[in-house]
Amino acid sequence: MSTSILKSNCWVNLKMTNKLNLVLIFGGRSGEHAVSLRSAQSVLNALDETKYQVFQVGITTEGRWLYGSKAHKAFLEGNYESLTEAIILSDDGKPSLYTRAGNHLENLASIDVIFPVLHGTLGEDGTIQGLFEIQNCAYVGAGVLASSAAMDKAVCKHVMQSIGVPVLEYSVFTRHDIQENLKQTIEQAEQIAPYPLFVKPANLGSSVGISKARNREALEKALKLAARYDRRILVERGIAPREIEISVLGNTEVQCTVPGEIVPGDEFYTYKDKYQSGDPEVAIPAPLPAAQTTQLQQYAIDAFKAIDGAGLARVDFLIDKVTGEAYFNEINTMPGFTQISMYPKLWLYSGLSYPELVNRLVELALERKAEQDETVRKYEE
Repeated sequence: MSTSILKSNCWVNLKMTNKLNLVLIFGGRSGEHAVSLRSAQSVLNALDETKYQVFQVGITTEGRWLYGSKAHKAFLEGNYESLTEAIILSDDGKPSLYTRAGNHLENLASIDVIFPVLHGTLGEDGTIQGLFEIQNCAYVGAGVLASSAAMDKAVCKHVMQSIGVPVLEYSVFTRHDIQENLKQTIEQAEQIAPYPLFVKPANLGSSVGISKARNREALEKALKLAARYDRRILVERGIAPREIEISVLGNTEVQCTVPGEIVPGDEFYTYKDKYQSGDPEVAIPAPLPAAQTTQLQQYAIDAFKAIDGAGLARVDFLIDKVTGEAYFNEINTMPGFTQISMYPKLWLYSGLSYPELVNRLVELALERKAEQDETVRKYEE
């Protein structure tokens, strides 16, 4: 229950509950907007109403921030008429969620923590995390540096190489390269390795825009497709892979799960496999030699620490079916959270239920914010 008073031409809520005010943000402007809505549904169902007062904020594909008590349902239906503009502002270092009430801003609640269930660009790439930092918000997941480094597959591979984690041979191209110098770009890509080659948008997830090219014609199509989704495109050596994933949890003290293996319905784990085909075939734990399991777990923790990860991440590896060699593929700082997603499944195998996992992520967000608040912001002699 709350009481509203008018102060300085805006409405301010006086919090009168012991619940944490949690702002759940979903949607976003990336190609993974629909994926975010699916993940948010699972998180919303898992949030304990006795612990959290949940405020639902959706971001449209055009970038509008909208609030409503049933905003998630409205986004699923594509009907935003009942929603109002959502604004996050900090007053003297204390963040609050506002909406517009005529000529005034109505303070809906102070913000204890934000749970951004956003995937892909402008949600998982450090941009919105920067906004949260500026507004002094506690939030679930990685910070600006880790989010941006992990989101860019090329930058992330550079980081992994620097700490000795093996990656497949690759090159990076731009949309301009493809649009203005397509022939040269294709020739350079063919120097990476013999076909097949994998082509990926550098800054997207959920296998959106990824193609396997077996020849020059397919490579041209793959480059043009990837360039629709990003201005930077990664091309790497293709292998016949086993797809291995490890879930990581923590801040300074980091834990990881056993490896799990995805058995894709297609040649690789596609968007359809992840979100439209029901439960994919998985093996938890993945049938790997004990030594390789231990090595991959160490790689996962090393990768998380190398980018200064926080909260959660899913670290993905590829194992060559022919040679048995393992390679780092990518790290996802806000992995899929649907009921069929591997991240929560791996923790469930380790004994951590979905609601417990959500609670732990909120705790980690608050712990990280408390640690940040210890930082001296002003130099004094």
